[in-house]
Amino acid sequence: MKNKLSQRLDSLAVESSLADGTPCRTIAPMDVSRLADETGITGRVLEIEALRQHILPDRYLRNMRTLAETDQIRLLESAVCIIGLGGLGGLVTETLARMGVGRFYLVDDDVFEAHNLNRQLFSGMDQIGRSKVQAAVEGVKRVNPGLEVFAFEELLTPDNADQIVGSCHLAVDCLDNIQSRFILEAAAKRAGIPMVSAAVAGISGHITTIFPEDQGLSAIYGPADRLNRIKGAEKELGCLAPGVNLMASLECAEVFKVLLERHKPLKNALLVVDLADYTFETLQLS
Repeated sequence: MKNKLSQRLDSLAVESSLADGTPCRTIAPMDVSRLADETGITGRVLEIEALRQHILPDRYLRNMRTLAETDQIRLLESAVCIIGLGGLGGLVTETLARMGVGRFYLVDDDVFEAHNLNRQLFSGMDQIGRSKVQAAVEGVKRVNPGLEVFAFEELLTPDNADQIVGSCHLAVDCLDNIQSRFILEAAAKRAGIPMVSAAVAGISGHITTIFPEDQGLSAIYGPADRLNRIKGAEKELGCLAPGVNLMASLECAEVFKVLLERHKPLKNALLVVDLADYTFETLQLS
């Protein structure tokens, strides 16, 4: 079966080139989808097999040079849990799907409201009242139907957090309240996986990446059992699209660094950004 699959992928490959003119062989997205229908093998797995044969899926052409084929395979083999599918979460989900992360665990119990239209990617007039999870699932499949998506249309709680997070390589905190962040952090630490955490208020925000051995959120907010507020500064300042877009991009950059073990993530460090005066300051947390 594997030999036949290799032959089939080889027959669909065409001569092409990278942006710098380097020759390569590629396979078109529609050919991957058709082969998935024929074989019953997911598009994600087919893309991995193609890359192992040095056949580059067309959709990843512009990833190359910054990424290698082995990096792209690693992303496709990765599972990321994104909790909160509003401003940050919608943008993070779509960006990671376009980068080629292979498996998504998407969590949110909310529906779109009119006040989401100023910043939330998957919201629209026709989506008001609709589940954010379902819109995000459709968003991923619209980018790449071969990616695997697991939807959890529920609130993250201490009772379900371990089940949701336990199958993932990394968790991304796109939540809008501090209490739920602590629930996610505890589950990520029990699962032994890193957590990328960001928050936005107005056109400012902060981001960090917490590894299981790190002090984590308590270094930012104080101990979980002594919280004197549930919401952050966004309750007073709102959330504008430029701040949300920037912090979501920074979260995706951290995901990229952690999954590929490339460059230096914000471990035990808090990057604080304010677009009002273009301040970017990194604070050490320990």
